[in-house]
Amino acid sequence: MTSHAVFPEASTDAPLTFSTFRSGFPALATQTYLSICDKMILHRRVRSSVEAFLDHLELASANRVQHEVQVASSRRKFAKLMNVAPDTIAAIRNVSDGTNSIAWAFPWESGDNVVLTSDCEHPNNVYPWLRQRQRGLEVRVVDPMPDGSIDIDGLISAMDARTRLMTVASATFAPGHRTDLRKLGEACRKRDVFLLVDGVQTAGIMHHDLSAEMVDGFATSVSKGLLGLYGYGFLYVSPKWIDRLKPAYLSRPAIIQKTDDHSTMGGFDYEYQPDSRRFEVGSFNLAGAYAADASLDMLLELGTVNIEAHVLQLIGKFHDGLCGLGMTPAVPGRGPKQSHIVTLGALNAGGHGFSTDPLIQPLSEHLVERKVAHTIRRGQLRFGLHGYNNEADIDAALDAVRDGLRMIKGVAAI
Repeated sequence: MTSHAVFPEASTDAPLTFSTFRSGFPALATQTYLSICDKMILHRRVRSSVEAFLDHLELASANRVQHEVQVASSRRKFAKLMNVAPDTIAAIRNVSDGTNSIAWAFPWESGDNVVLTSDCEHPNNVYPWLRQRQRGLEVRVVDPMPDGSIDIDGLISAMDARTRLMTVASATFAPGHRTDLRKLGEACRKRDVFLLVDGVQTAGIMHHDLSAEMVDGFATSVSKGLLGLYGYGFLYVSPKWIDRLKPAYLSRPAIIQKTDDHSTMGGFDYEYQPDSRRFEVGSFNLAGAYAADASLDMLLELGTVNIEAHVLQLIGKFHDGLCGLGMTPAVPGRGPKQSHIVTLGALNAGGHGFSTDPLIQPLSEHLVERKVAHTIRRGQLRFGLHGYNNEADIDAALDAVRDGLRMIKGVAAI
């Protein structure tokens, strides 16, 4: 049975290392957490930032303008993480919010088409485009590759003169392959096609340079790799496109303010904000902004280039260990499709939280007993790593898988 040490409080003054970063997550003292692709775990600094917000509410010690400093700060930090200008970032609620914002802001004409691959996507990046069929949009669906990854060449081949937008996930919902955004971005840029990315699985874990990747839109929540709270996220929109997009919803943050009086209507004429703020609606999730501002500080200090290298080294070890146990992960352990996600079992042999694969369901139950956090998605056993994971986590997970297979197969040794 794996034992878990209680971690000491990390100093906020000392330089952040992967070890001190790890020490700030209380959850890691009681379990082997390999499920960032499902949800975040809370760092003490993030919790402290949210508690500061609650203290302000309890004591009525800050007004709305003072709270919104955290919104502006989190926007700037996310922009830096993605290597884009701060004014290209809008504070939103989640990926669905960002995706629908683009879908309804786009200047569709009857006969236009969008290209996607539904079997690799979360349903929330499919339904918004089906909804646009009432506006005359054609939805072109490209089948995935046999290994479950996105067919990059197939997506490119599906474009024609009426293609206006392509949408993909930065890492597929299942099985978890990383997407070659740069190749898609280059192809879309040549055709003046908007490339929209659901980045929730990779943001904060894999390194992104949205300018170099030629991404036009990038939507994410902070509830996974960005290590924040539910209900807060970011939408990047390229300056190349911003003047062509008119938001479906309009409220005061989205228009140019000619007065500092938040209660003043002004005239009936208005101008959109000249940047991505035109997609911001109503009051912000301030608790989410406080949380994201703190978590982004840590991610920027560690650096996503370093986080990615750290995570992929661990994933390579995990992949090799699983292969040594006779389990072949769906996502490769090396190469351009490698991500921070490892999945086991047959794709679509089951669904959300259950599997019909004779090994996967009992193995999952054993992992729960061993306190190895994971999920089952589309019938596959799914693990996801972040910068707080270390080699001891991989050893603990492999040990639990080995013991589970022994019990399931009834053999003496594996």
